[in-house]
Amino acid sequence: MSAAGLRCPGCGSSNIVDDDLYCQAQWVCVDCGSVVSEGSLADDPIGGSDVSYSRTTVVTKKPCLNLIKGLERVKEICRILRLSSEIEDLALTYFRQAYVHESFINVSLQRKEVLAGCCVFVSCGQRDWPITLGTICCLLNADQTLVGGVYVEMMKILNIQAPFINITDVIEAHVQEYKISAQHVPEELAEESEVLTKRAVALVELAGDSWIVTGRRLLPIMMAATYLAWQSLNPNKHRVRLPLSKFCQVAQVQKRTTATVRITELKQALCKLGRELPWIREAVTENNVVRLVEDILDHRHTLLARALKNHETAKQADCTQTDALNPLTGEVAPSQLSESRDETANASSVVQPCPQNSRENQEGDVDDDHQGDDLEPNWGKKVLFAPPCVIHPKRRRVEQPVQNVTGDEEISDSEIDSYIRSPQEVRDFTLMQNMVSISDSAKA
Repeated sequence: MSAAGLRCPGCGSSNIVDDDLYCQAQWVCVDCGSVVSEGSLADDPIGGSDVSYSRTTVVTKKPCLNLIKGLERVKEICRILRLSSEIEDLALTYFRQAYVHESFINVSLQRKEVLAGCCVFVSCGQRDWPITLGTICCLLNADQTLVGGVYVEMMKILNIQAPFINITDVIEAHVQEYKISAQHVPEELAEESEVLTKRAVALVELAGDSWIVTGRRLLPIMMAATYLAWQSLNPNKHRVRLPLSKFCQVAQVQKRTTATVRITELKQALCKLGRELPWIREAVTENNVVRLVEDILDHRHTLLARALKNHETAKQADCTQTDALNPLTGEVAPSQLSESRDETANASSVVQPCPQNSRENQEGDVDDDHQGDDLEPNWGKKVLFAPPCVIHPKRRRVEQPVQNVTGDEEISDSEIDSYIRSPQEVRDFTLMQNMVSISDSAKA
């Protein structure tokens, strides 16, 4: 390319071209080969636009490897749960916002993976997609305590409100996992999901009224309620005789280990209410209570109040009969003596075996000052319904007293006998000593 307006100072020719063969462009005369000008790179900005240094050297910051893995984990969870693209995009947005916070940027990889699951859980709740935190724990194979802590911390950081989950929606989504429609199973085992959901919700509400769901995981309780609802809707011989393991195989779901225990607890609660039905003359047991589930659920509030009242009346009658058999005389029955906290209290004092307040009996609310005096530690077995932690309390660890060994303790006869050798042991020991002495003498 020739430069207009330039002339060679040596020969005066105007045939000047740009020689870009080298790293720095030069204007060279074609006729004589003289270099007309050098350093055109430095002269270019004079006639052109100025470019800042940051714009010429800026590089797009790439996300770190853990962030990329976390985003991929969010996508995997969404695909496993078959979530919509809207929920997936919202979960990815929450994960990017929470990941750059100082509370999650320098934590273990496990907490970052749990953070991905919590973002999916929040996104599902905000888009009315029912899912439980237990499902997230199962997918991540993580502890519920860890997941709950990360969830609470994430909600504070992102400043969002916890989504309200309706138990009916959760149970409806859980029931839809069971393949027990007419297309999958025979007619005598088939059941519509809408009817099954309605019955299962009523059973879960009954479990809540009878303290069964207190401190328990939701998935085993929903499985137990679904199984009993399925049996009670059409209690024929095919359904009643089908155990839970076979039912899970037919419905193509994974059996929960503790679901069998929850079924037993629900049947026990149904039996307690079924005995209050006035038109039932036969004995209500766990084997035939499935046929009475519909009547029990229709009148469960009335039956619950009646069962508590009858239990209290029977307990007061037992107390009156006990007082009549053991009058207050100089000698008191051992069962009437309370374990007093004060060792200096009068040993002949008598504590009434039954509290006078029926409300304390029904609800299990006892004063702290009289809890150890009036009731036994496991008082939950005396009331009709009680929380599981009261019916099956954990054993408290008893610390063993530290014994100070001085060496002056007496040795028992049994311990002395253990030190006395038998004749065979004496002969073996003597033979061993002789062999050792011979070997020592030989070495010397």
